[in-house]
Amino acid sequence: MRLTRSLLMLLASCGFLRGQSLQQAEALWRAHDYQNAVKAFDALIAANPKNADYRIRFGQFFFERYDPEEAARLFQEALEIDPKNARAHLGLAVVLADQFSGKASEEADKALELDPKLAAAHALKARMALEDDDPKKAIEEADAALAIDKSDVQPIAIHAALDLLRDKPSSWLSKIDNRAKGFETIAHFFVINRRYEDGIEYYRKAIQADPELWTAHSELGVNLMRLGRSDEAYKELELAFNNDHSSDAATRNSLKLMDTYKEYKTYTTPTTILMVHSKEAEALRPYFEAEMKRAMSVYEKKYQFKLKRPIQVEVYPNHEDFAVRTMGLPGLGALGVTFNDVVAMDSPSGRPPGQFHWASTMWHELSHVYILTLTNDRVPRWFTEGLAVHEETATTPDWGDRITPEIITAIRDKKLLPVAEIDRGFVHPKFPAQVIVSYFEAGKMCDYIAERWGESKLLDIAREFAKNRPTVDVIREQLGMEPEAFDKDFLAKVEKETDVTVRNFKEWTTGLGELNKLVKSADTKPDELIAKGRALEYFYPDYVEIGNPYLIVAKACLAKEDKACALEEYSKYSKQSGRDADAIKKYADLLKENGRLKEAEAALDRLNFVNPLDQDLHERLGSLYLATNDAALAVREFGALVALHPIDVAGSRYNLAKAYKAQGLEDKAREEALNALEAAPDFRPAQKLLLELSGEGPKK
Repeated sequence: MRLTRSLLMLLASCGFLRGQSLQQAEALWRAHDYQNAVKAFDALIAANPKNADYRIRFGQFFFERYDPEEAARLFQEALEIDPKNARAHLGLAVVLADQFSGKASEEADKALELDPKLAAAHALKARMALEDDDPKKAIEEADAALAIDKSDVQPIAIHAALDLLRDKPSSWLSKIDNRAKGFETIAHFFVINRRYEDGIEYYRKAIQADPELWTAHSELGVNLMRLGRSDEAYKELELAFNNDHSSDAATRNSLKLMDTYKEYKTYTTPTTILMVHSKEAEALRPYFEAEMKRAMSVYEKKYQFKLKRPIQVEVYPNHEDFAVRTMGLPGLGALGVTFNDVVAMDSPSGRPPGQFHWASTMWHELSHVYILTLTNDRVPRWFTEGLAVHEETATTPDWGDRITPEIITAIRDKKLLPVAEIDRGFVHPKFPAQVIVSYFEAGKMCDYIAERWGESKLLDIAREFAKNRPTVDVIREQLGMEPEAFDKDFLAKVEKETDVTVRNFKEWTTGLGELNKLVKSADTKPDELIAKGRALEYFYPDYVEIGNPYLIVAKACLAKEDKACALEEYSKYSKQSGRDADAIKKYADLLKENGRLKEAEAALDRLNFVNPLDQDLHERLGSLYLATNDAALAVREFGALVALHPIDVAGSRYNLAKAYKAQGLEDKAREEALNALEAAPDFRPAQKLLLELSGEGPKK
């Protein structure tokens, strides 16, 4: 057990730990005796509380041992002792860079201000520049590192990676001199550029150069898992785990995840592979398979080619399991991720109801599959993400996420990036919401291109990127304008579209708080809520989250028994992609009362793209489909309800039997009627239906 700092300080003051030295701690570290190494470092620091260097070395130990938080804390402590310690700033930079934080560059700059000859700081800045797709800066920093230490393998590997990412032969490869860490660095750059097969090849080269480089074994296993090669992945991860890598979260959690695969069901067609957890597989399968096939049909026409292999979609009910699939990757959305032709995504059950539009996520990820295949993984991050965001609302206007307050703030504060630099916003964000803002901006760029130059221009651009050409050249040639001119015109359009919201954002923020306080007051009149709420809707029509004006106004309309007014508000809320199930169900009820059954069906069916695990939704929608003679869809809804194991088993089976009968499938109807009676032998509606199906009762 690790001793507390206070106890160690006491022991040191009494002279019990004077024999500890940095050499002893280092020797224990090298001997892989990590428990005693920790005790030795702790004792050393307790005996020398003002020595910043000991804390720095201890921080490096923890970073190597996969505890970045403890490492960062020790580097901060070192800076409190010695604010001008360049190596402490560098240590923080390394931790932050590993987390793809934009603050890493600031710490590296501080380190170089204090020690311009710190080669590792230049190498780190070169790495971050290449991750940001800034080859010019990457070369400058790599050269600066080599000018200080010409044998340093990291800047050499960065030079080699630059060439290889451009599909050029590289003379720098020979200078790596079979050093495993150099090959591992190249593999890293292939992986973050979504070139997973190339990354796997270079992790294998690293292992061949040093069979005991367990980090490479782990990364190889993780990337094999990403591509669905579970058997080989497990062997590599287990090898790393059993050899000094058990404390690495990616290794440990990936093994745990693969151990759960036996709990999943896999459904295969000639073009699709769907992997879903057994507890929700039968309920989700009809919706996910249908949407996969619909998306593939649309994309085949739009992108003008067919995939040669099936697409695999993995659906995780535990968000943490899904998160394991994204470890170590920058700029990813928190809902889905694509690895060549394998898509991993959250299940609707992995998120609070209403917060996750799974179908929109699926279309987003499947767009990646096609574009990555079309371009042979040579497409820049901004374009593949932007195009996928564009496809969400191109599919259905009320899909996709609305403009969030963080995005409005970024537009107001002029924080959108130029097209030549936008990749940086995904990889090393400078402010907390920059990844979200970058998704929005890239999507809007693709919207703008499609609107001004035509939808086909997006495909033209993708084909140019397939030639591994830089963004600035493609923009210049395909759009006939300089990137700076594109930025100017694009930003002008964004500012025009958001002008009302941006100008009134402060007033809207204050007004929304006041409106939600008024709702809680018993003295507030419905007309006051309606007037204030509609004014806020005008200022910021995209806002449909908690406390939104649409639902407050709708409820106020109902309070004064004005159903037409409520119907109008619910309609606006639905069109803006509002996803609160209770609100949409109330909207459907009002439509139904007005005899607008098809519109009620459409309103409820949109909830299936949000939460197809909602039993009440399936019962409502199935009944509506029966009423409008959509028997096949009624079968789908009642079938999903039965798969969710409802409390009223007999009633659900009976409804499914009715749907099968309406579809003309009397054998299946008879089977479900019997299932209903098995659950409740005295259930008279099922008895009556069974008699009808047997020709012994009155037929309807």
